[in-house]
Amino acid sequence: MRLFGLIGFPLSHSFSAGFFKKKFADENIFDAEYRLFPLTNISRLPELIEQQPDLQGFNITIPHKIEILPHLTHVSKVAFDAGAVNCVKIEREASGVKLYGFNTDIYGFRKSLLPLLKTYHYSALILGTGGAAKAVSYILLELGIGYIMVSRSSREKNVLQYSQLTEEIIKTNLLIINTTPAGMYPELDKHPDIPYQFLSSGHLLYDLIYNPSETKFLKKGKEYGAATKNGLQMLELQAEKSWEIWNS
Repeated sequence: MRLFGLIGFPLSHSFSAGFFKKKFADENIFDAEYRLFPLTNISRLPELIEQQPDLQGFNITIPHKIEILPHLTHVSKVAFDAGAVNCVKIEREASGVKLYGFNTDIYGFRKSLLPLLKTYHYSALILGTGGAAKAVSYILLELGIGYIMVSRSSREKNVLQYSQLTEEIIKTNLLIINTTPAGMYPELDKHPDIPYQFLSSGHLLYDLIYNPSETKFLKKGKEYGAATKNGLQMLELQAEKSWEIWNS
């Protein structure tokens, strides 16, 4: 039995296990299984790989998309340039185990975002600075969309804090992408602390969260006429791309 899975912590919100279980059933794939492997610390990865000799590949979620980089044998150019990995293919050879890292988030985000963009979406706010934010910034750069990153406490250069978001900043950045876990199940009342009152019908709010299907971030955007999109399609696309990589 070929084994695949998801590492990260926590995994109670995971979409992947249900997606692959349905995929395997629908496509009559009887020789594969997908499991959740909660890892509080990436240092436990070698132990996991040793304990699961049938494991051929895995996805990565919060908080290990950046932390995993030093553990990889090879990283694809796209994932290296983005600085984050969410898909790993395992090759077991006589000389040892080799781990190949990819970023399928980039593929999923790009394909799900493109149909929604208008000509006036030329500048964006990226909420968060983690691994998912790196995938988002990679695509925006590729599409020629300028962006400002926003964080709760970061003092990094060119990263704003939420308290610095003014009416002018909100009104001139009509694409706002949430890459943080704020509002993810089970903490449904949480949301990024932006000044929602300055949103308009010209805004597009994209939330990478898919559980719940409509976060408080998206609900508040709708109240001011903004178009909204959750992360489900992106997750489905990246999962299919991961499957393609594992079977290549």
